[in-house]
Amino acid sequence: MPGLTEYRGTAGIVTGASSGIGAACAAKLAERGARVVLFARSEETLRDMAARHEDRMLAIVGDVAD
Repeated sequence: MPGLTEYRGTAGIVTGASSGIGAACAAKLAERGARVVLFARSEETLRDMAARHEDRMLAIVGDVAD
């Protein structure tokens, strides 16, 4: 299917990745071939997301305000 590998070989960092637009963006990037760093305060949610996308995602817990 065209477009599903358009981000292969790239990496992205998504803040606010545990829900809403951040989660949707992270999932779409991974589906299209990017490796994605997930960054948010919700450790359990991030780890669950990363587990569903195997080696495409890395979960980092933190707060951008710190």
